[in-house]
Order: sequence, then structure tokens, then C-alpha cells
Amino acid sequence: MTTGPLTAGKTPATVITGFLGAGKTTLIRSLLEQAAGRRLALIINEFGDVGIDGEILRACGDPTCTEDDVIELANGCLCCTVADDFVPAIEKLLSRPQPPEHIIIETSGLALPKPLVQAFHWPAIKTRVTVDGVVAVVDAAAAAEGRFAPDPAALAAQAAEAGQLDHETPVEEVFEDQLLCADLIVVNKTDLVEAADLAKVEDLIRAAMAEGGTGREAKILRASNGKVDPVVLLGVGAGAEDDLANRPSHHDEEEGHDHDDFTSFVVELGPQPDPAALAKTLERVAAAHGVLRLKGFIDVPGKPMRLLVQGVGTRIQTHFDRFWKPDEPRRSRLVVIGETGLDRDAVTAALG
Repeated sequence: MTTGPLTAGKTPATVITGFLGAGKTTLIRSLLEQAAGRRLALIINEFGDVGIDGEILRACGDPTCTEDDVIELANGCLCCTVADDFVPAIEKLLSRPQPPEHIIIETSGLALPKPLVQAFHWPAIKTRVTVDGVVAVVDAAAAAEGRFAPDPAALAAQAAEAGQLDHETPVEEVFEDQLLCADLIVVNKTDLVEAADLAKVEDLIRAAMAEGGTGREAKILRASNGKVDPVVLLGVGAGAEDDLANRPSHHDEEEGHDHDDFTSFVVELGPQPDPAALAKTLERVAAAHGVLRLKGFIDVPGKPMRLLVQGVGTRIQTHFDRFWKPDEPRRSRLVVIGETGLDRDAVTAALG
């Protein structure tokens, strides 16, 4: 596998960002399947107390993805814990007898990528690692539904009627920050939208980039099920840490940032004998309470495999991903993520 030009002597790293449920983990799993023997290492960060994404990747069964190749940092936001978590994780990977040829970093769906890219200037790793590229993954179906921002025509109509635009929601701000930092934007789940909606999504992305004034263009790729040529994803050669001025953020004037706009919690369930009925229940609960994201593993009695549940808004998908291990407790647990104010007790009661 060849790559683009890199800073001499530095290990390339790719930051994969994207809002909750965009398909980042699926994209990484596809990369692993196409690694062709190349040594890849993963740093996985999640917003929530249970590491679902890291567990999904460990279950991939690919020989290029061993336990030692996956470092999971379930602290909610890598960019908030650079000194305590991120830099030590990079140093640990680089100190291995056979260090990785490329490091892939999956941020949580609520993380801001720019502060993480800035972290590559820390003295401990500055001369050893470079950001080959920032890849933003976009859920085409969610974007077409207006989950992140109205389409450009609706925004123009609003401005003409009211004379100004409403203040952006926390979801919109995170989505736009992820786009404005990207070198490559993967419009994923294209199989779920019609051609006209797909064009609308790409117009929305271009409008956000133009309004942000990045001073550069990010390439837009279309994908289904996260399948993208690894040569394209891992050969950008951007050196993004040295191009921060062209990666604006809503939070550039802040000394720090938090995630007070969002909340997450874990719901423990009993065994679920009917996956289809569970999916219908999850759909109703997500609609009634404005849940942004659901994900977890479920015990289905009589089935030797665990059921993986993935939900984006009211779109719920399930499939059996691997066999339960002999010494593994068959637990049913779901991570629930939403905006602050999400009624934990009501959601838990509805799912129980």
C-alpha cells in the first residue's frame, strides 16, 4: 500500500472524525480488511462509559488487528485529556518493538478534531508523528433529514424573512467543526438516500465549508458501508498540524471547551428473545425522547452469538456480530446519548 508525501522520519496518523453514528467504526473495519499486511494501530475514543466501538473492532477477526493494536480511551473527548491519555497512548504505540506503520485515531462523535490536531505539537510526539489527514465521515441519511442543518435554500429563505439566522444548535456546531477541520469528507450511507438528497447533502457540506472560510477545499467522496480505498484515506500527506490557521472552529476564541450540551448513560436490560420487537421499542423510545444515538450488545436467549444494536435517531439496525466467549457474561447493555436534558429515568423505564 503506497501513501502520499509525508514529513520525513515521522509516523503518519489519520484522525477520523464524524458525528454520532456516521459510520466511523465501520469505515475503520473496512480499512483493516484491506490492510494487506500493513501494520496499523488504532486509538479509539468514545463518549460514554462502555466502549462499544473498540469491542466491535476487536471482534473483526482480522489478523492485522490484535488486542495490542487497539488502545481504547473511554474518557469522552481525547482533545480534553491530551496530557493524561492521548500523548501516552501515542508514546506506547511508538515504543513497541515493531511500531505501527500508520496510526488511526477514531474520535468520539462529539469531539472537536482541531484541538486533537493541535496536540501533535506536544514536544513528546512532535518530531515523531504527523497528521497525514483528517477524515470527516458524514451520515448522508441523517444530513438529508436536516439533522445537522437545514439545506442552503432553507437557510437563505430564513435569512430573507427574518433578517438573520437562528443561533446554531450544539449538534450543528460540532458537525461544522468536524467538516472545517477535514482534508477528506466521506459521505457515507449513500445507499440509504436518493440521488437528489445526496446532492443536497453535498451542497450543505460545501456551504458549510464556504461559510467557515477555510481557505482550502476538502475532497468529498461517496461511500456505502464505509468502503473507501485505503490508499485514498491513508495517503493524504496533509501535515495537518502545520495547517491549523486554515481549519477554523466555533471554539477558536475559547481557552477550552466542554460537552455540557450532551449527556450519555448506560441502560442494563434483561435477555431479549425478540430482536425485531426490541428494535421497534428502541425506535419508539428514540422518537419520544429525542435520543441521538443508541448502541450496545444484547443477549438473545438460545442464540450463541451476541446481537449488536446500532441506532441513529429512530433508525435502528441490528445484527449478530460474534459468538459469546465461554467465560463472558451474557449481558444486555445499551449506551444512550442525547442532548442535555434527556430524561434518563424515563428512557430507562421505557426500555425496561
